[in-house]
Amino acid sequence: MAKMKEHPRYNIISLRINEEERRHLENLMKKTHKSVSNLMREAIEYFSANHKPAKSNRKAA
Repeated sequence: MAKMKEHPRYNIISLRINEEERRHLENLMKKTHKSVSNLMREAIEYFSANHKPAKSNRKAA
């Protein structure tokens, strides 16, 4: 019987990129020996940790 993962991943996100972005991603994969999925997870984690929300110009209703 297959081993159950502690934190299974069920969500799939699809993304369209242009040729230049694809080349950058492939270069990163070769340099880091990481999969696209792992690079995207790291990018999300990095952005979440370093993102400062922009101030909104909207007025409260």
